Amino acid sequence: MSSDILIVEDSLTQALRLKMILEREGLTVSWVPNGRVAVELATEKPPRAVIIDVNLPELDGFKVCQALRTHPATAEAALILLTVRDHAQDTLTGLDAGATAYIPKDDYAEANLLQALRDLAILDPEPVEASWG
Repeated sequence: MSSDILIVEDSLTQALRLKMILEREGLTVSWVPNGRVAVELATEKPPRAVIIDVNLPELDGFKVCQALRTHPATAEAALILLTVRDHAQDTLTGLDAGATAYIPKDDYAEANLLQALRDLAILDPEPVEASWG
């Protein structure tokens, strides 16, 4: 069975934090620590979305995006770059590589990631509270 989400992150601490947040939202999550393994796993068992760090061993996040975007099994998957690299040129490089979204790792990263997953219909929208009055 494939996961809803594949996390590609070389930091165990960051990967486990993301995994916990996403599983709390009801998603099934897998994790791999490098780009080469990510491409192999994602193309064998395509997830709905792949969350990819840019700075990875063996194959960087930009190359992972390119490989997944051009492979028939993952061409339609949501590819989200989640990275400390926040320069405009890095964002353009990521989007040119096929990323669906580019999210800097800052104080708002988790909220932005969850919103991106909602926008992509991978997570249900947040319920809207009724306003009376």
